[in-house]
Amino acid sequence: MGLGNLAIAAAALLANVASTQPVLDARAAASVTNANTSLTLLYQNNLNATDDVNHIGAILLDAMTQSAGAAACAAIGETLLSEAAIKSHSSDFFHSLSYLEYAGQANSGQQFFVQNGVLVAPEGTGSLSFKPIPYGNEKLPILCTQSSNQNEASNAVATAANEISVASSGNTYVGYRNQKSFRFEGIPYANQPGRFEYSTVYNQTGQTIQATAYGQDCTQAYDTASGEDCLIMQIQTPYVPKAGSQKNLKKVLVSIYGGGFTGGNSGPNSGLDSGNLASREDIVGVEFNYRLSTLGFLAIPGTDIKGNYGIGDQVTALKWVRENIAQFGGDPNHVTIIGESAGAGSVRALLGSPPVIENNLIVGGVAQSNLGGGVDLGLTGNYGTTYSSYLTIDESYAVAGQQIFEEAGCNQTTLAAQIACLKTVPAQTIVNLATVARYVVQDGTIVNTEQLDVTNKNGSTADVNVIFGTTANDGASFSTYPTVVVTSEAQGLELGLGISAEYAQAIIDSGLFPFYNTGNLTLDSFNVTQRVATDNTFRCIDEATVYAGATSGAFKSAYYYTIDRTYEGYDPNLLGASGLSQGPTEPGYPYGDPELPYFRLHGSDLGFTYGNQNPLRDARDLKASQLISGYYAQFAKTGNPNPSLQYLKIRGYTNTTTGVQESGPWLAVSSKTGPTKILDYPAPTVEFPDMPQCAFLNYSITYYVDGGS
Repeated sequence: MGLGNLAIAAAALLANVASTQPVLDARAAASVTNANTSLTLLYQNNLNATDDVNHIGAILLDAMTQSAGAAACAAIGETLLSEAAIKSHSSDFFHSLSYLEYAGQANSGQQFFVQNGVLVAPEGTGSLSFKPIPYGNEKLPILCTQSSNQNEASNAVATAANEISVASSGNTYVGYRNQKSFRFEGIPYANQPGRFEYSTVYNQTGQTIQATAYGQDCTQAYDTASGEDCLIMQIQTPYVPKAGSQKNLKKVLVSIYGGGFTGGNSGPNSGLDSGNLASREDIVGVEFNYRLSTLGFLAIPGTDIKGNYGIGDQVTALKWVRENIAQFGGDPNHVTIIGESAGAGSVRALLGSPPVIENNLIVGGVAQSNLGGGVDLGLTGNYGTTYSSYLTIDESYAVAGQQIFEEAGCNQTTLAAQIACLKTVPAQTIVNLATVARYVVQDGTIVNTEQLDVTNKNGSTADVNVIFGTTANDGASFSTYPTVVVTSEAQGLELGLGISAEYAQAIIDSGLFPFYNTGNLTLDSFNVTQRVATDNTFRCIDEATVYAGATSGAFKSAYYYTIDRTYEGYDPNLLGASGLSQGPTEPGYPYGDPELPYFRLHGSDLGFTYGNQNPLRDARDLKASQLISGYYAQFAKTGNPNPSLQYLKIRGYTNTTTGVQESGPWLAVSSKTGPTKILDYPAPTVEFPDMPQCAFLNYSITYYVDGGS
């Protein structure tokens, strides 16, 4: 159907399915498609959701006559953009159109059909201008209105007026647009695997897939709505190319959620939604679900149940991206992965995974708050170690094998019978057992090393660019805030870290973890506790990893950070109730004052990573969100986190321009001291934090490079 006579197929569109699961529908696809034109969303996104009412966007279509353009706009429920609307938001359109030229999507001085005239884009430092419609049937790109005011993932809903269909791999995917991106949700990326079987890329054809609503979470404890039919994907893109076109494809950022390999999801409320990054930074964002807990990680020696089903799902998702993302505007040959917590552990595993390396599925990886682990402090072991040092199948089975069978009531006399029994136990029962499997293992195919090998350039680690780093107080989320009034610093350390009195005293005697006396001994001792936990579980191994990988050549380049501006996060100690995870609440700061002391907890950086920080506590929160998310987006685009000043000027990103100038460049790690960034606004350059503390914990950079684990 030609664009000139496209019409909304109202009956089909109004039959939008509101199910929480992906719907495969044999009905005809919505008639709003990319069959004859590309569609680009233009929006000058400053990441301030409260300011969105003061901005408008536009939808750019390919060149056609003015009359055909008017019909094409009508077909997507819009009209040709008016001169008055453009003039009332002239700064927004000046920068949006200047960027089109910068990105190679328009020519200098490009002309566009608008309502009752032609808009002429700025040339150099010029301004927007208008001219009459030319005689004849001249074809120019079309600017349509963009009437959607759904400005966040939380309020984005498919309607009859905003749906769009895209064809890929023999199927039709019906998505929709909100104010800032085209959105496709609940896409099945894998064939439904059997329990304890590896997933494969979705290969059904001839389907119309309603990608307009998020599906269900993968089965996890205490979530009765979760289930096993969960291998779905979300895509946010600023650009849908004309069917069959490979022009103007955008770089891709694939996000992997955390949750200890026992919980989490990729839904619109996960904190990972890339809609803001898509519009502000012109990239394609992808998130997906993967199997969790025993259903995703059970490994049994001597059988074909070798574990890592959840990591295998991640590989399958990356393969789906390779095969399909171009139809959604993404470059299949330029995919960067990013993950936080267990998502960072996933990134670490994928960086050394043969299927990822052999198929060149990624060009970069970002590991945020990877639980690397370190020394056993005496009584409780080191929880984080199991996320970066991979057990053998035998070792995994010893801690999460027969216990699972027994607790599930599968007490048959043979292992084969026990497995057959477990396959029939309800999924919710399995993930709510006292013992669950959550360990990445050396299965021999997806993971075949004891840990990520960064000590030499030997082909077992992906030759890509990486960023590693932590929040300033990651360990505060993995320490115990005493529930009794503490009478000594040593007692606070014993309770907070679960260590012996001797080890607590050794920490105090080292003088490396200063005690700051505020008059609240319980809080002050916890402040020491969290610093020890941050170093021992997160910081030390990740500093060692990037240094070793950068200097050995295992990584193409490696960057490191500590983020010092965060909000809330994983808070098992309920620190937020006292303002200790966002800053004290006081007059003028209803959400906390970020300039006063607070703990930067685990997972508290996601709002600043994706430009989704809400609420904004002060002006620097917004500027930090713009700067920090810009770093990550630029890394996804180029493998280097430093945006050019020319790019920032053309986009009109004045806050980020100032931030970049005041911060100086983010340099790759090149020595045992760094350099590294403190992510805030501005973002100063510093050496690796806490190197003497790491040496005290017997996990120094030299120790790691020399083969310690």
